[in-house]
Amino acid sequence: MAVRHFWGREKKMDNRNDLWRHVDASKERLIALSDRVWGMPEVCYTEQRSAAEHLAELRHQGFRVTENVAGIPTALMGEAGEGGPIIAFLGEYDALPGLSQEAGIAEPRPVETGGNGHGCGHNLLGSAALLAATAMKNWLAENNLPGRVRYYGCPAEEGGAAKAFMVRAGAFEGVDAAISWHPSGFWEVAPALSLANTRADFIFTGKAAHAAAVPHLGRSALDAVELMNVGVNYMREHMPSDARVHYALLDAGGIAPNVVQAHARVRYAIRARDLPGMLELVQRVRKIAEGAALMTETKMEMRIVSAVSNLLGNTPLERAMHAILEDLGPPHFDDEDRAFASEIRSTLSEQEIAAAWRSIGLEPTDAPLADFTVPLDAPRNPMIGSTDIGDVSWVVPTVQAHAPSIAIGTPLHTWQVVAQGKSPAAHKAMVHVAKAMAGTGAALLKDAELLAAAKADLARRVGKGGYVSPIPPEVNPPLDMSRG
Repeated sequence: MAVRHFWGREKKMDNRNDLWRHVDASKERLIALSDRVWGMPEVCYTEQRSAAEHLAELRHQGFRVTENVAGIPTALMGEAGEGGPIIAFLGEYDALPGLSQEAGIAEPRPVETGGNGHGCGHNLLGSAALLAATAMKNWLAENNLPGRVRYYGCPAEEGGAAKAFMVRAGAFEGVDAAISWHPSGFWEVAPALSLANTRADFIFTGKAAHAAAVPHLGRSALDAVELMNVGVNYMREHMPSDARVHYALLDAGGIAPNVVQAHARVRYAIRARDLPGMLELVQRVRKIAEGAALMTETKMEMRIVSAVSNLLGNTPLERAMHAILEDLGPPHFDDEDRAFASEIRSTLSEQEIAAAWRSIGLEPTDAPLADFTVPLDAPRNPMIGSTDIGDVSWVVPTVQAHAPSIAIGTPLHTWQVVAQGKSPAAHKAMVHVAKAMAGTGAALLKDAELLAAAKADLARRVGKGGYVSPIPPEVNPPLDMSRG
């Protein structure tokens, strides 16, 4: 399908465009929002203050607001406009535990020892998505155009799968297309690759006893966890090479070695390239847990914490967004931006920097910040994780951008990301990507053929079977940290 620019073939998109003018008019408020959220890092389903900040900004900008989306207290939605297609911009604002870090310095220095930090840049993510939605809302009103804009404030992307619960609750019904982005080292359309992922707790219950006097009377839940972990490790040789299984011990049963541990709990993340592969792997892990319980004469309970689908691409949307990224070009960084990025890069290993360049399939340069657009057909070797946007992509045509808010090679979920989260370069990237997202949304509203092609592409990928949530229906929306 040929990509047709709604603004005309001869006219390039730049800051003189009316749409860009609306982005620039609101950028200072949204940059300030990003910095405030950076300063109040809240993790999985506890983002009360961050959600309140987004809610207040939606009201200030004149959106019609819905709170407690899907029954989740920190999920929200703002809508503006009348008639026409509905274009959704997806934002996030959750942080990560243990990544507290001062801004603007190139050495690890926590603000609060053991505290939270925005190690994935979601303070920028939500603010830029809201900036794009605000600009598009004002552009529609100024031009008296039909169409509705929605901003979805989505909590708990890190481990809580909020969007999956929101999809299952019907929060995206009626949406014609969804647009988002993620902080990155590059300026590109985000590759539509992610792993389907289930997080599950395996809870073992045994029997306490004096470990010296009557060990034969005890049944160790900790032994069961250890045997389960050994079994899963042996399974790794016999699972697909692109699948991933990892775990964290949540409850070791106590601190007294002379007491046989009567309870223990381990959390597993089980990932595969697609839903069928993931569901099969989950059952294999469950069988190993059952075997561990059998060997130790303990009881085992498996509880699903969260689950997400793999991401579906959308070729028409990806081509349309790429054309806009090319027209915009990458953000314009100055010498001070590059100097700080070089300081950050000096804290990275050669392997980390090389892995970043391999992920886009291009020859490395000495540039500390991306000053180019990654070709859509670049021979990528991406580093693949999981995201709950995957579930949205199964029910709504979805596309994402990457924008260079961090130095090339900076791994996500690190103190270095937090250190760059309020930098001038990060602010430039979030404003620039807001223009790309708004431009993609405007193209969809003005080009009915593009929107129809995006919907047809989704229908082809989903197939006759439709979408089936990987989260069992009996699992209610996780509204507290014990489920996140």
